Amino acid sequence: MLRINMFSAATSVPGQGVGSAYTELVKLLQDNFDGEFDITINKWHKTDISHYHTVNFPYYLSTFLPGRGVKIGYVHFLPETLEGSLKLPPIAKQIFYHYLISFYKRMDHIVVVNPTFIPKLEAYNIPRGKITYIPNFVSKSEFYEMSSADKLATRARYHLDAKKFTVLGIGQIQERKGVRDFITLAKNNPDVQFVWAGGFSFGRITDGYADLKKVVDNPPANLLFPGIVDRKALVDYYNMADLFLLPSYNELFPMSVLEAFSCGTPVLLRDLDLYRSIIDGYYESATDVADMQKKLTSLQQNSAGMQHLHSQALLASEVYSASHLAQIWHRFYLQQARED
Repeated sequence: MLRINMFSAATSVPGQGVGSAYTELVKLLQDNFDGEFDITINKWHKTDISHYHTVNFPYYLSTFLPGRGVKIGYVHFLPETLEGSLKLPPIAKQIFYHYLISFYKRMDHIVVVNPTFIPKLEAYNIPRGKITYIPNFVSKSEFYEMSSADKLATRARYHLDAKKFTVLGIGQIQERKGVRDFITLAKNNPDVQFVWAGGFSFGRITDGYADLKKVVDNPPANLLFPGIVDRKALVDYYNMADLFLLPSYNELFPMSVLEAFSCGTPVLLRDLDLYRSIIDGYYESATDVADMQKKLTSLQQNSAGMQHLHSQALLASEVYSASHLAQIWHRFYLQQARED
């Protein structure tokens, strides 16, 4: 049996996509390969593979100890992708970014969640041959489309108007996520219900915290901030929404988009290169907040267009399903063990 030890603190801070991706992978392996893989979490015993999901300093130190087996690093972010997320003093930022790349260089192999990361890692002198792209995924058993009747009942339970067009955003409240544009759209569309599920996972060091906190504490009447929502309840939010909107300026491979796809929720995203490389054709795009307004108005009046996005969402959910990715991870782990 192949011994795989996961090093992760991804679930210690709520509301992070990294935590969702980590939880999904562990569950996938335990459900599908219980007889082949012996999965342990944060153990320091001898193992065949050490899979590092977060970059905590004790994990970095563990890479110098014997018995770690093949060291695999899961790259969910790079220095440049953290801009707009955390507000750190320049010296602290410089030290952390240097440490981050040093951590990745300690790995025997790197897994990226987006292929656009590959040339960026090469620029940090990490060889292309040590990098593999494996996308994120979600489970259909947790994120699924409800019946029309259940959707209406869910809206009633959450006190949302059953007749109003509803736009959902999910993620940490920070500058990088484009929350300001989401707020602008809410102010400009008083007849539309807007819901942003997420919070300030990193408190006051969140970029834009002071200004955004004022709006969260006193939002427009048609904008709801329920805070960080338990992941098991997110399926309700996706099914209550007519449209999922993620106006992020910079993303990795957002779990929220995959979750929306899995629920059949039409998706509107800011036009980013990284989306084109992984989910092109499955969503509607907009260049800026003015274009988002244009697309929002158009989609409200275009039932055929909404139905098309619904169908594309379900198609995307098959490509990034747990069943499809299970075999990819299975082959990857076995290959790494053979090459050790």
